Amino acid sequence: MNHRHKLELLAPAKNLEFGIEAINHGADAVYIGGPTFGARAAAGNSIADIEKLASYAHRYDAKVLVAFNTILRDDELDGAQRLTHQLYDAGVDALIVQDLGLLRLDLPPIALHASTQLDNRTPEKVRFLQDVGFSRVVLARELSLEQIRAIAQQTSVELEFFIHGALCVSYSGQCYISHAVTGRSANRGECAQLCRVPCTLETREGAALAKDQHLLSLKDMNQTANLQALAEAGVSSFKIEGRLKDLSYVKNVTAWYRQKLDAIMTGQPQWQRASAGRSRYTFTPKPEKSFNRGSTDYFLQGRQMPITSFLTPKFAGESVGKVSRLGDKWLEVQGAEAFHNGDGLSYFNQKNELVGLRVNRAEGSRLFPAEPVRGLAAGTLLYRNHDQEFEKLLEKKSAERHLSVTLQLSETDQGFALQITDEQGISAQAALALAKEAASNPERAQTTLREQLAKLGNTMFVADNVELRLSQPWFIPVSSLNALRREAVEQLELARMAAYQRPQPNQQRSPLAVFPQQKLSYLGNVYNQQAAAFYQQHGVSDIAPAYEMNQQPDEVSLMITKHCLRYSFDQCPKEREPGFKPDHLVLKMGKEAFRLKFDCKRCEMHVLGKLKQPKGQK
Repeated sequence: MNHRHKLELLAPAKNLEFGIEAINHGADAVYIGGPTFGARAAAGNSIADIEKLASYAHRYDAKVLVAFNTILRDDELDGAQRLTHQLYDAGVDALIVQDLGLLRLDLPPIALHASTQLDNRTPEKVRFLQDVGFSRVVLARELSLEQIRAIAQQTSVELEFFIHGALCVSYSGQCYISHAVTGRSANRGECAQLCRVPCTLETREGAALAKDQHLLSLKDMNQTANLQALAEAGVSSFKIEGRLKDLSYVKNVTAWYRQKLDAIMTGQPQWQRASAGRSRYTFTPKPEKSFNRGSTDYFLQGRQMPITSFLTPKFAGESVGKVSRLGDKWLEVQGAEAFHNGDGLSYFNQKNELVGLRVNRAEGSRLFPAEPVRGLAAGTLLYRNHDQEFEKLLEKKSAERHLSVTLQLSETDQGFALQITDEQGISAQAALALAKEAASNPERAQTTLREQLAKLGNTMFVADNVELRLSQPWFIPVSSLNALRREAVEQLELARMAAYQRPQPNQQRSPLAVFPQQKLSYLGNVYNQQAAAFYQQHGVSDIAPAYEMNQQPDEVSLMITKHCLRYSFDQCPKEREPGFKPDHLVLKMGKEAFRLKFDCKRCEMHVLGKLKQPKGQK
């Protein structure tokens, strides 16, 4: 089967526990950070934990991918090479890579995925990555369906696309503002998230268009409505962002997309799930209840408003109604939602600041806040950012994942045999030596056999069918049946592990593949000699050092983004009357000021600035 016909739901894992729950809630694969080099300095995991996660995932034919997507210094390459072998030995299925210097090292035979940090947005770039050994490319989030379709038509590599979660305002891998201002590099996993701080937008003459708003803060992505269109365009892996999010987010959002993808695949034989088993939930997934900044499908259907969340980078929550009355220590809400003790609510005050309150006691629509509330008036719109009852469900065991099996009991010369076959066609058998004794109550004996053999409650299997291939109803003691079933289940688990196959790496590595550019600026993120040698080998003649090497003292593009403040403030020349001349704009962030440059041909905005702290940086 063509690999693009398998649709994979890929969920984030902060750690072992989160990874296991993502699998339980329906993920076909999880991605997790290793001990180092994982582009999230705060989300490292031990080799031992990753090995446990791989072992658990493989029981369901699910995959474990390790984020290995920081750029590396020369002195880190030996350690990085050793770590790739340790991860391979731990059972990892693929590495997500940004630094192409790794391809010149002695790597184990492991599949490589090109991180979105490599800025993958053209067919030429994706085809090059395919030709040098990547088996999957993680596409830029900014792409439209048309662009994704064009890439799929011109390549044969697997394509992965983010479908949910936080959006970086800059093209991934092309954001240097954190390093420039604080010395913390996003490409090294230490992003200071300056895009989420309040900013002021001024003309060059000093007139303010916006003051103290979160002008670079985007809403979160939600592609629920576009999953089928993405699959039809050629996406085979659907990725949820969130290696730093909490466990309830992972459970809720994974379950939501599992159900949506399953619904799409129902009756569509051209697609199939990328792993085995079905999840059952104790809750109804609702992504709007988990952390989000509002939702957007970004540029998938072209540029549209709004993709931003100027008022706050925090989680306001789902709308639950308006304040209808206010008392001394209470408020009443007009709306259809039920409230509970412990709910967290929020609202925007008269200064458009997001304010939170905790419900100490709920009596119908009358709520008693835990602390006095200021600045709240009748008519204020309320949001719920913590649903106590929903979170309680997710704190407990909230999903189980089972594989369907068929059990077949038959006779042997020495007694009986039980064959168990799972939904993927993997079988195992166990035998029971027992003298045959006719059942005194044939009907009850048949029922007992079926009921006992179907008791798979504490295992990863659920009985779909029990077949009795017997010449007559026999009496078999319940203890013997249980022992026979347990042994068959153990043998099937062993057979599944033996049958598991890791994805094969792309062996079609062409030393003659030519990189689409002959010159690389600092935007190429070349941070070590092996990366430079790799690009030289593939036809790049002029290579500038990475921005993190602090050799760019002049003003350069610190962000390149499809988000455009001209467009947001009705100054887009394409949208205005002929002859309209937009203002020159400056973005102020605290004491820092950044000149904005607009590339209208490419429909991109550049945030320009200088390196602030060139010394003593990592």
